[in-house]
Amino acid sequence: MRFKLGCDLDYQVDSFSTFIFNFRIAQIDCQKIISEHLQLDPDVHIDEFAAPVLENRYFRVNVSPGTNLRVSYRAEVEMSHFYGDPNQIMEIQPAELPKATWPYLYPSRFCQSDRLVNLALSEFGGELMGYSRVTAICNWIFDKVYYQYGTSSSHTSAFDTATERIGVCRDFAHLGIAFCRALNIPARFVSSYAYGLATPDFHACFEAYLDNRWYLFDATRLAPQNGIVRIGTGRDAADVSIATIFGNVSMNDMRIFIEHVPDPDCPGIPEPTTEAIAIL
Repeated sequence: MRFKLGCDLDYQVDSFSTFIFNFRIAQIDCQKIISEHLQLDPDVHIDEFAAPVLENRYFRVNVSPGTNLRVSYRAEVEMSHFYGDPNQIMEIQPAELPKATWPYLYPSRFCQSDRLVNLALSEFGGELMGYSRVTAICNWIFDKVYYQYGTSSSHTSAFDTATERIGVCRDFAHLGIAFCRALNIPARFVSSYAYGLATPDFHACFEAYLDNRWYLFDATRLAPQNGIVRIGTGRDAADVSIATIFGNVSMNDMRIFIEHVPDPDCPGIPEPTTEAIAIL
């Protein structure tokens, strides 16, 4: 399945400022980048950094005061997910988990799993362990947390969302991650482009480590999972901010888009599936 996607960001810079961006799609096995173009106006110097293992693709620019900074990104990507049978996907006990998954068992800044253990056990402790239990977590969030733009802030945590029962995709992902970790399931935050959103925007979901793979989950159900193109992963949103800004800056405009590219050999479009989808 192929997509064209990108973003346009427009900033007014009022003091000397440093930007660290992370909106380019990840270069991973299931995402073959066909083409990619990044343009900045003015054409300032770019320092690049690819985070080991996670493969988050950060870049930094320094901008002089009085500048109108315009950033444009375009890419075309071919997706090739692994599809699994949810009934066959089991949890892995902590004694057997790969070392690389250990950081995703701990509480983090926005995912205070230690404060949600009792709630997680009372709601999901009796569920069949495995993919179905993480699905039950997503169902609970979808049913009990109201999705509404503008109802949370950059400080809202999973505990806040569990208490207030309202939020956006970032909050849904944080709560799913926190519940998983409270049940000893490694889970991590995913920033993405998502096909089919009613209002195009950067999207957040999460992955849970089950049966020796990272499986994708989205409690918002706003986009088909096979229409999600990963940008980055981290312990929570703090690790994968689209733009971290040091300086006096205001945003003039932001535009995000993602389009499905029809394939004559595979004419289907991204749509909800009952199969489990893994990011290889």
